[in-house]
Amino acid sequence: MPFLRFKGFQKDFISSISSTVIQQFSKLTGVVQEKIKIELLLVEQLNNSPLSLEIYMFPRDQELHDSIVKELYTILSEHGFRDVHIFFILLSPHLYYKEGQPLVSNHSEPFLIT
Repeated sequence: MPFLRFKGFQKDFISSISSTVIQQFSKLTGVVQEKIKIELLLVEQLNNSPLSLEIYMFPRDQELHDSIVKELYTILSEHGFRDVHIFFILLSPHLYYKEGQPLVSNHSEPFLIT
């Protein structure tokens, strides 16, 4: 956790930038590299949908969200992808479950949120 999900990109390209993306994301957020997940969504486009990067993570300060997007956009634009939609899907630790238990609950000890 977090998950970075790329849509509309070629697998070879995402594989080629994944190390850089993980390193920079870790550097900005303090999340250890082993916890950062990169996925490629294989979708069948039914109309003209844009390339996108969905970032699933727990909420952080707006400045950090802005810095993450700036860095990821820089990486993508250096490879010619300037029209990519980047957005966050913010997760609630109360509604995220690990081993059948919410990460944060009033009834139990929380898991470490990363």
